[in-house]
Amino acid sequence: MQEELTMPSNKHRNRGSKINDDTMMQNTPSQEYEDDEIEEMQDTDFKKFMIRTFMIRTFRSFQKQILELQKSLMDKIENLSRENEILRKSQNETQKLVEQESVIVKRNQNEMKSSIDQMTNTLESLKNRMGEAEERISDLEDRAQENIQSNQRKEEEIRNLKNIVGNLQDTIKKTNIRVLGVPEGMEREKGLEGLFSEILAENFPGLEKDRDILVQEAHRTPNKHDQKRSSPRHVVIKLTTVKHKEKILKCAREKRQITLRGSPIRLTADFSSETLQARREWRDIAQVLREKNCQPRILYPAKLSFVNEGEIKTFHSKQKLKDFVATRPALQKILKDVLHSETQKHGHQYERRERK
Repeated sequence: MQEELTMPSNKHRNRGSKINDDTMMQNTPSQEYEDDEIEEMQDTDFKKFMIRTFMIRTFRSFQKQILELQKSLMDKIENLSRENEILRKSQNETQKLVEQESVIVKRNQNEMKSSIDQMTNTLESLKNRMGEAEERISDLEDRAQENIQSNQRKEEEIRNLKNIVGNLQDTIKKTNIRVLGVPEGMEREKGLEGLFSEILAENFPGLEKDRDILVQEAHRTPNKHDQKRSSPRHVVIKLTTVKHKEKILKCAREKRQITLRGSPIRLTADFSSETLQARREWRDIAQVLREKNCQPRILYPAKLSFVNEGEIKTFHSKQKLKDFVATRPALQKILKDVLHSETQKHGHQYERRERK
């Protein structure tokens, strides 16, 4: 719209210039023009002027756009230059960091290599030590096995020696009778020999009159009295002959209930402690067999004898008795509970020994 406003002013200005030119031309005597030609020439010049003006404006517009584009490009170039500079600096810094990291990594690699070499040497040393330790352990195991076998042999020898000693003691004490249950201090009045004579008179009047029965020695065992012991010490009576000992014990078995001044006591052969324990272990079984009229007896030194199906059977150990009972259903039924309780009792004793 500004162009439209400017165009008339230019047109008027051009026209004014043209009038001046025409005036000058009219004043020139050598040229004569017609009015139509003048008008035609003015229109042609105006068109040229408009074309030239349009071209100038177009050129200026292009020039302005080119300048703006050039400025934009320069700005972009400048930005790119700055970014390139930043990238270059960053690249340099990154390169320095990479070089530093490379040095650190190389140093770490060397350290790791050194550590690996040390670890390898240590592992090799440990392997050698383990090999030596395994050899030592193997030697110790062999020695331990030898010691176990040696200990087993020694234990077996000790058991055999104990059996031999027990048998010797049982043989040496063949004429002795052990009296259980005599209260402490009762012997102060008559002595142990007098108490034994009183036992014979109270329980076996016929034997008391037998003048051949003589007491060689009488004492309590152990020799010293332990105040913490709840039961009285046993009394050991040594007779002159085995025949007298067997005669008294036979009468005691037949009478069953032996007393001293009305209090119950027991008479038994003077066996070793191991033999006494073995004889005690037959008591429960013998009691059950006695209730079933099997006529059980504990023979010298610690054997169980009873009647089964009209035959007398004798057993030296409970294992042999169990093996025999397994073949006799009726007898197995009789002894089932007592043998089971015996097995449990021995199992608990074994567990206690293992804990110790």
